[in-house]
Amino acid sequence: MNMKHVLFILTNTHEIGPNKRPTGYFFPEVAHPVEVFEHAGIAVEYASPLGGAPSEDGYDESDPAQRAFRNSNSIRRMARSRKLSEVDVLDYDAIFFPGGLGPMVDIAKDPDVKNAVARAWNAGKIVAAVCHGPAALLGVTLEDGSPLIRGRKLTSFSNEEEAGYAQADVPFNLEDALRAEGADYSAAAVWQEKVVVDGRLLTGQNPASGGPLAKEIVKALQGAA
Repeated sequence: MNMKHVLFILTNTHEIGPNKRPTGYFFPEVAHPVEVFEHAGIAVEYASPLGGAPSEDGYDESDPAQRAFRNSNSIRRMARSRKLSEVDVLDYDAIFFPGGLGPMVDIAKDPDVKNAVARAWNAGKIVAAVCHGPAALLGVTLEDGSPLIRGRKLTSFSNEEEAGYAQADVPFNLEDALRAEGADYSAAAVWQEKVVVDGRLLTGQNPASGGPLAKEIVKALQGAA
């Protein structure tokens, strides 16, 4: 069986909003999926719109998975993430967008991100995102011009969660934006785990959903073996 490869596409945003809140990717939303993928023998590589080291948010020293990732070779590779425009997503079996507030700034609008999502989708790859990561799906159109997410079941960080977290910092509410493009959006109660699988589109709602989402990606990749 060929080894499977997942490309994590990370934000390069370091601060967000009028108060210049420090941000980046949300640490557990990389650490927990990486733990799942490595356990399953799936290779992980990293890219970002600008390349280089992304900034982080939300590290929790008390979480063994986060501690392990902090001290891993994988996080060292992340610090030299490849520039997305120089990466062909067709070299990978799945692309994955972790959350954090950072994606609401660059991942939500970056043309190389939109191109990567469309190219991966059109080639039959798995497209996955968690928390604020589904911002990557906004503005992606299919060959017939319709939004990728129109009529598709998905989840993301919810309006209710944002109200208690970063409402003053984000440029828009992700749930509202996904619904506006026609997504069939659903969410669990705040901070509760939720994963939605709609064919090759796999999404998770919040930090608690990162590991469970990765397990669904593993299932999908093994099913495609």
